[in-house]
Amino acid sequence: MIDPALESFVKASTGASRVKFAGVVQELWSGYGKILRLNLVGAEQTSVIAKHIAAPTQRSHPRGWVTDLSHERKVKSYEVELAWYRNWSSRCREGSRLPRFLAAEQNGDDVFLLLEDLNASGFPKRLTTLTIPQLESCLAWLAEFHATFFGEKPAGLWETGTYWHLATRPDEFKALTDPELKQAAVAIDRRLSAATYQTFVHGDAKLANFCFSADCTEVAALDFQYVGRGCGMKDVAYFIGSCLDEEACELKEGALLDSYFQSLRDSLTKHQPKINPAAVEAEWRELFPVAWTDFHRFLKGWCPGHWKINGYSERIAREVISQL
Repeated sequence: MIDPALESFVKASTGASRVKFAGVVQELWSGYGKILRLNLVGAEQTSVIAKHIAAPTQRSHPRGWVTDLSHERKVKSYEVELAWYRNWSSRCREGSRLPRFLAAEQNGDDVFLLLEDLNASGFPKRLTTLTIPQLESCLAWLAEFHATFFGEKPAGLWETGTYWHLATRPDEFKALTDPELKQAAVAIDRRLSAATYQTFVHGDAKLANFCFSADCTEVAALDFQYVGRGCGMKDVAYFIGSCLDEEACELKEGALLDSYFQSLRDSLTKHQPKINPAAVEAEWRELFPVAWTDFHRFLKGWCPGHWKINGYSERIAREVISQL
């Protein structure tokens, strides 16, 4: 059953004569709505994705983080995503493919966001493990994205991107029981924020937010709730950590960084010819372990038993702390 207000909005936005419910793609985090696939009759598109955002009457969280601050952060994240699609997303081209923005509407406390269906546009695959070429395709997407928005002011977006930013996560910081990491957290954040070269970061560039073509050679990205200003290494460190276990991180980190920076050099030459790619690479390579440690700090406060908290991350964090 389709919400009548949503059905009316979709018809008005697409010219469809009929809208058919094709399934729930996924529930939004903590019960803040649903993402639906809708089939259309009489419209240019045969199917669309509708993100129906509605704050729950009773809040919940899979890991117990239920606070007013958590609610406010989620509400802002959807406002940011709406601003992203309306005002910024059209600047992304084939190298940083994402769903095309179709329309948006606020109906009381409900927000409807209508997007291109990437499945229908040639990106039907979702992967849980990646080959090296597939990892490199995602890193190339990030490089193109970072180069496109190099030096931009994040109007309407997060002043500092990523969902784990220290200033927006005081509860998780309070819960952190690692005294050395806790003491270093502000310095780590300042070092990333003080980077000479800043861009927009996706802010939640995990494997689950990438879609692949049928042959898995092309990639597109989803979910722009935490896009904002930042050092590109935040996305790169987080992405690699979402794909690889401890042993694989040790073995493949260097080659994957080389691949990212090759793509970044190519994309900067295309989009930002006045920027020296070598200078960007020199600064950002130094900040890669700092960005890794920043997320590690969040994770240890948010979910101390998480699988990503491993010997590799601990070693990186201790090295970064010792150098501050």
